[in-house]
Amino acid sequence: MTTERRHDIDWLRVIAIGLLLIYHIAIIFQPWAMFIGFIKSDEPIESLWKPMTMLNVWRIPLLFYVSGMGLYFALKKRNWKQLLVERSKRILLPFIFGIIAITSLHMYIFQKYYNMPLSYYPHMGHLWFLGNIFAYVILLLPLFFYLKKNEEGRFRKGLSTLMKHPIGPLSISVFFVLEAVLVKPQLFEMYAQTWHGFILGFVAFFFGFLLVYSGKEFWQTVLKWRWLYIGIAGILYAIRLFVFETITPGYLMAIESNCWIFGVFGFSYKYLNKPSNILSYLSQAAYPVYIIHMIVLYVGASIFLPLEIHPMLKFIAVVVFTGSFCYLIYEFIIRRVNFLRPLFGLKWKFNKAEQQISILKN
Repeated sequence: MTTERRHDIDWLRVIAIGLLLIYHIAIIFQPWAMFIGFIKSDEPIESLWKPMTMLNVWRIPLLFYVSGMGLYFALKKRNWKQLLVERSKRILLPFIFGIIAITSLHMYIFQKYYNMPLSYYPHMGHLWFLGNIFAYVILLLPLFFYLKKNEEGRFRKGLSTLMKHPIGPLSISVFFVLEAVLVKPQLFEMYAQTWHGFILGFVAFFFGFLLVYSGKEFWQTVLKWRWLYIGIAGILYAIRLFVFETITPGYLMAIESNCWIFGVFGFSYKYLNKPSNILSYLSQAAYPVYIIHMIVLYVGASIFLPLEIHPMLKFIAVVVFTGSFCYLIYEFIIRRVNFLRPLFGLKWKFNKAEQQISILKN
């Protein structure tokens, strides 16, 4: 069974968070931004949305897959009590803190920008993802521990055999198609705080665990057939773009989404599964940056949108501002102020004496 650290999975988490920042900034420049609680530019750049529609059918499902994979590796080292404590610290604590202090702050900036009456408004906002993940952990933990105890059983052997063939990963899409057909989401890309997003995330999280559980067969398959998956996804995206004007039936989006994801898994397994100092730093930074990025984004929008410059320059300025200040806040505040670290999903930083005591206890 695979037990080594998977650097490509770490990279995918980092890349997905980076894409999330750019995606959210692109929303500011869409005419409908205010309808979903974003500050809106008076000069839209609607051309930005075509590449975003390609990203949006797979970037969030990818994060759910990767989260399920992460739980597999966490489960290899912990019993169920240890895992619950660890996930409560890493997911539930930042989620509760974020609802109280983070999302309310970026809504305050939104209200101030539009001269609305200022009010304290705690809500999930972009942190809905954390609430979903914690719910999946609670719901699936008994099953996952059962599978862990039966790693040499017929189920895993059958799963490994299925994943040796290119149709194996694609067969998972049946469950995503069923979700799209039965739930009938108004928009496939509307994941946040919807039953569609919750059920789709549940399925992706579950299969993320199973794909790693199945062993190296899955990874060898997506490595070998990565161009096939990307090709199918590209064709489905072209159909969506030119035939349906970006909104195809949900079952086609479900297949396209998984094809992009399996292609991405194949390329990342080939090129990104290697350690680096940059990855070590970014994999620590990605989670806190995800938590704080909306505050920084709204501040950046408040500064640059009123300027009389080309809208594309505004977009670039907000991207640079958001990326730079997220880094500065992480590096010089969150990372270094010890009591803040757990609130942003980081481990408490022990001093040398505490580290020695911890080593002796273990």
